[in-house]
Amino acid sequence: MVDRVVVYDKFKEIMAPEEQQKIIDDNILFIPNRSFTSYVDMKEIEDNFRVPMFGNRSMLRSEERGEVKNYYWLLEKAGLPFPEKIEDPADIDSLVMVKLHHAQKKLERGFFTAASTSEYNEKAKVLIRQGVITEEDLGNARIERYIVGPVFNLDMFYSPLETFGTKNELIGVDWRFETSLDGHVRLPAPQQMTLLERQMYPEYTVCGHNAATLRESLLEKALRLGEIFVEASKEHYDPGIIGPYCLQTCVDKDLNFYIYDVAPRVGGGTNVHMSVGHPYGNSLWRKPMSTGRRITMEVRRAIEMGKVSEVFW
Repeated sequence: MVDRVVVYDKFKEIMAPEEQQKIIDDNILFIPNRSFTSYVDMKEIEDNFRVPMFGNRSMLRSEERGEVKNYYWLLEKAGLPFPEKIEDPADIDSLVMVKLHHAQKKLERGFFTAASTSEYNEKAKVLIRQGVITEEDLGNARIERYIVGPVFNLDMFYSPLETFGTKNELIGVDWRFETSLDGHVRLPAPQQMTLLERQMYPEYTVCGHNAATLRESLLEKALRLGEIFVEASKEHYDPGIIGPYCLQTCVDKDLNFYIYDVAPRVGGGTNVHMSVGHPYGNSLWRKPMSTGRRITMEVRRAIEMGKVSEVFW
C-alpha cells in the first residue's frame, strides 16, 4: 500500500514550496482529507497548493460551519432535510445538540446536549471550566433540534466521467464509535447519575467506525438525497462535487432522513471498506470496491479518456 513515507512535524509543512515541488516531481496526485483542511489554512489550499488534487477544492470550504455558504446553506438551497436550527439558547424548549469546536483537540468537537435553557447554561459553564469549550466558540455555536434515531454515514461517489451507468454511487454506509459517549450509553441510568462532574458530560471524539447496511426500502431515499445534493453542488459550487463525499444522517421513527453533517471529500469512516469493499460498492462493480479503489479507477479512466482536468480541480 505504501511506497514511501514522508513525515512532517506539522501538517502545514507540506505547503512549503520545496515540499510541493518534490511531490510534483514524483508525479503524485493528492487526495484531501479532513486533517488537511483542519491543519492547513483554507485560503492557502485554494490559492497556493499547486499539487494536482482529486475533487473540487472550492467545495472544501463548505465544511466550515462559520462560512456563510457552508453545507447548511447548500442543504437549504437544495431543499434537503436537516435538523431545525435554534437561533437563541433562550428558545430551547426540547432536546437540542449544541455544535462547536473542542477547545483542546482541533480536529474534534465540543458538542453537548440540552433540553432547556437552564440545562444549556449549566453544561456550558462546566465545559468551559473543564477547558472543553471556550466562551468565544460557544457564542458562535450552532444549536439544532436533536433527531432521536440511529446515525448512518452515506459514503457516496459522483463520477462526471460515467456514461453507461449511474453517475452517483452509494459505495457504503458506516457509523461511528465516539468517546466518551459510547461508554456512557453502556451504563445503566442509575450508574450514570453517580458519575463525577469530570465524567458526567460525554465527549464526541470519534475513535473508530463500523460498517452498516440500510433496509432495502431506505436505499432509494438515500440515493435520492445524494442526487439532489450533487445537482445543488453543481449549481452553487461549479463544477460541483467530484468523487467521494459523505452525507452524515440520522433516521427518525418515521424513517425520515435528516442530514446533520456533510464531508465534501473522502469520509472518515471509509476505512471500513479497505481491502474487502462494501456490499453496495461490491454489488455495483462485481468486485471488492472500497472508496480508495473507486478513486484510483476514476483517475485511470480520466487519464485514458484524456479528461484529467474534469476530476482534478
